[in-house]
Amino acid sequence: MDINTILQIITIGSAVLMVLAILLQQRGATLGAGFGSSGELYTTRRGVDKNLFEVTIIFAVIFVLSILAGLLIPTPN
Repeated sequence: MDINTILQIITIGSAVLMVLAILLQQRGATLGAGFGSSGELYTTRRGVDKNLFEVTIIFAVIFVLSILAGLLIPTPN
């Protein structure tokens, strides 16, 4: 396995995990928000919600860094 294959695996894995982490987060929008009236209050993230939010950010950073590394590392001919 060369470095480009490893970076592609990291990119795909972090993308899938990031999508799953985003889908697991709680939605702040209520039914009224869809019709223009937002009934939500500002709340701080606590517990599992905060940890899931931070993990999502970490997966996003890994995703972006793996793409940048794949662009900067030259491919052998």
